[in-house]
Amino acid sequence: MLVSNEALLGIALVELGLVIVPGPNMIYLVSRSIAQGRRAGLISLAGVGIGFLVYLLAASAGLATLFALVPEIYLTLKLAGAAYLLWLAWNALRPGGTSVFATQELAPDRPRKLFGMGLLTCLLNPKIAILYISLLPQFLDPSRGHLGLQSLILGLTQLTVGVVMNAVFVITAGSVAVFLSRRPTWMRIHRYVMGTALAVFAVRLATDRARPLASH
Repeated sequence: MLVSNEALLGIALVELGLVIVPGPNMIYLVSRSIAQGRRAGLISLAGVGIGFLVYLLAASAGLATLFALVPEIYLTLKLAGAAYLLWLAWNALRPGGTSVFATQELAPDRPRKLFGMGLLTCLLNPKIAILYISLLPQFLDPSRGHLGLQSLILGLTQLTVGVVMNAVFVITAGSVAVFLSRRPTWMRIHRYVMGTALAVFAVRLATDRARPLASH
């Protein structure tokens, strides 16, 4: 077998953890679903899924090698991603901040723009970039054969988990928003948990000394 069950389970659990921690993808998908409905959220999610695929193909083509050879680019991306996550954390934790599930008035967007914004949000998401550049190579095993195919299989596993879990958030966003809007205390708790999780992830991202592995 080209990829071990342990590697498949490992990358699935990593992606599950990343999806649960609120980030740019979830924030965009949930806010759009609440404001414009599930259909808009699912169209946006299609764009996010294509963003996953773009990163997957780039990783399989050896993007990790580029960042291993030019660590300054990797460091810049990592610090920029950490700064962005800290900004999201501040927006959640600051006085008057809002939860991702807070209802908000957003002008309806056409399907093409919904798809495009979903794609752009994913491509600029530092969590996804770090997953493919730094974490995915940790699950590769040179003794099992072609590393490009291993990256493809592991990436498709991550993509499936990510799309399915984000679809759950899209479908349930409206119900969760109504539940929280009727319970201000729960809304505040969610906001603080979300902001704290984002801040912790940002700090860990900025201070992590791990470097991407070059392809073998």
